[in-house]
Amino acid sequence: MESSTHISIPSMGLLQLNEGNKRYELTRHAPAEALSPFVKHYWMVSWDLTGLESYPQHVVPNPCVNLVVERGNTFFFGPSGRKFSYLIRGRGQVFGVKFRPGGFYPFVRLPISSLCEQPLEVSLVLNVSAASLEEQLLTDGSHVDKISYMDQLLCAHLPAEDTQARLVHDIVQQIELNRELLRVDDLSSFWNIHTRKLQRLFNQYVGIGPKTAIKLYRLQNAAELIDRGLHCDLVKLSQELGYHDQPHFIKDFKSIIGSTPEEYIHSRKNLPPNIRTGV
Repeated sequence: MESSTHISIPSMGLLQLNEGNKRYELTRHAPAEALSPFVKHYWMVSWDLTGLESYPQHVVPNPCVNLVVERGNTFFFGPSGRKFSYLIRGRGQVFGVKFRPGGFYPFVRLPISSLCEQPLEVSLVLNVSAASLEEQLLTDGSHVDKISYMDQLLCAHLPAEDTQARLVHDIVQQIELNRELLRVDDLSSFWNIHTRKLQRLFNQYVGIGPKTAIKLYRLQNAAELIDRGLHCDLVKLSQELGYHDQPHFIKDFKSIIGSTPEEYIHSRKNLPPNIRTGV
């Protein structure tokens, strides 16, 4: 099942979450106040599928860097530009730190786009080994103790606030909230920032381009609404998301989700009977 501590947020890109909640427990937790300009939340996943079928959890990523603490695979990972899958099997757990868009750059002062091709070793940023993190966080200890440990570790490396990082965060937040922003030119006009500067800012602070960030949020939103059975007319849905051209919506949906809206609907389990594709 899914729960959260101190914060209440939607599925954040976890597709078909109702199915996933039957296989694992997901919790999200607010960081220490001093970290809030940089860190969005901590997340913890645990599961026990011993003797049961494995489950592929599909994820549409946010434009954020994540520190993922997983046995034998602990790294800082940059954002991806399309859906990916994580195979949940056996018994295990993962601890994660989701940084705000632009929030990880002040810790490293390196272009975040470089992390999209090659994950970053933990020791290069936090002066602690991956093995030590795994020993501290992948235990049966309490969530409170794990959160306290990570708060202390990150606060010990707390960077100065970066005004450009704050600007980038606000721009990405506007992309998320304003469905009328469908093109980079729209974003450029809204913020009165030249498109070339936007591209440079996103390359340095976010890791993916503004065009990709726009598509991620729009299509994540579309898939989540379909998953929750909150929309029964996909033509109307595409229009409400700011698309006035149905082929454009279908093309973008497939580029991020990996299938057309109609194919995605037919792939879902427990589909509400009143959904009409309109495509």
